[in-house]
Parts: sequence; structure tokens; C-alpha cells
Amino acid sequence: MPARTARFVGRTLRDEWYGIVVDPVRQLRRRGPAALSLALVACAGVIFFHAIAQHRTGAAVVRLLGGVQGDLPLWLALLRTPVSLYVPALDLPVWAGITQLFLAFALAELALGRRRTLLIAYASTLAGTLTVRVMMAMGPGWWGLGLPPEIGQVLDTGPSAAVVGLFTYLSVVRRAPVVFTLTGGSMVFESIAKPNLAGREHLIAVAAAIVLGLLHERARRRRQAATNAQDTTSA
Repeated sequence: MPARTARFVGRTLRDEWYGIVVDPVRQLRRRGPAALSLALVACAGVIFFHAIAQHRTGAAVVRLLGGVQGDLPLWLALLRTPVSLYVPALDLPVWAGITQLFLAFALAELALGRRRTLLIAYASTLAGTLTVRVMMAMGPGWWGLGLPPEIGQVLDTGPSAAVVGLFTYLSVVRRAPVVFTLTGGSMVFESIAKPNLAGREHLIAVAAAIVLGLLHERARRRRQAATNAQDTTSA
């Protein structure tokens, strides 16, 4: 039994290493630096908005373009949400998150492609934004799920939900339990140790990415089964 468990763990770690690291590196060597364009644009966008937000006029412009709050009209929040991904939270060190941002978008872009990377990043962020509105509508209580109205005045920006969502989605579709534990586990610990709006949105991003990853795997298995059935019929 211990030997069988050790072999299982070894195969799992090997497959995770190839799925999360080796395969993206091969894609980078095959496609060249252009394969990282989305990751570079994301980092450049965060740096740009951080730089102009250091001045009073620039901060006002950034807030008008990408400042999302729970008490905004829904149409305006949806309009600003894509820009809000590139607006760093002003109370957090922007440079500390650039590495995570680049790594998440780079690995996802290499492993998933640009279109799916953008879809997962946006869906993870949007899921948090919309769920917070539901929690505010519930009001305080509801076994700790509801939120008070004043949360609607908290500025809700930054790419962290997208980063968490991308890492989680990758760990699901590439069957990477270590990455999943580091991502999802750290978010659970964060929400317990420091319960705040960001912690809740990160948990929502994890949940949304898990659902999207499982749906993708289900669709993939169906396509594979259909292809195998067609091959068997042709034979």
C-alpha cells in the first residue's frame, strides 16, 4: 500500500509538472515571445494605471474609468469592470503582485490560448462583482453571508480575482492538485485570517473557476467519447 501510494503521488506530481510548467515552456519555445503578449499587456496596464493614479487628476480619471463599487448602477459597474482588472488596489503594493499577474496570464495564455484566458479572467472578476451585490441585497446576517450597505462604498478594483481564477482553472483542467491547494487553500486561509471584501471575492473567483473548469472537462470528455464512437462506427 505505501509503495502504491508513493507511485500514485509520483505520477500525479510528474503530470502536474509537465502540465503546468513543461508544456507551457514548450509552447513558448515554439511560438516565441509573441505568445506572452497578453501577459505583457496586462502587466503594462497595471503599471500604467498605477503610475497615473499617483497624481490627483490621474487618480480621478482612473476612478472614472475603472473604479467599481457595489453601490454603482449595474450598467456602469459592468462597463467599468474590464478596466478595473488593470487598476491596482491603492492600499496594496503594486509591484508585489506584478510577478503573480505575469505568471498567471503567461501560463494561461500558453496553455489555454488568449481567448479562453481572457474569458476566465473576466468571468472570475465579474463573478465576484455580481455576487457582492447579491450579498449586499441580502443584508447583514444570513449566517455571515450577507453584507452591510456600507460595503457598497468600498472601491473594488485589481486583477487579484482574475489571477486567482486563472490559477484555479489551470489546476482543474491540467489536474494540478498542488497548484489548486496553494491557490484555493491560501484563499480560504486569507478569508478566515482577514475577513474582508477581497477575501470573499477571491473565494467566489475560486468557485467560479472550478465550475468553468469542470464544465470544460465534461465537454471535452463528451467530444472525445463522440469521436471514439465515430471511429468505431467507421471501422
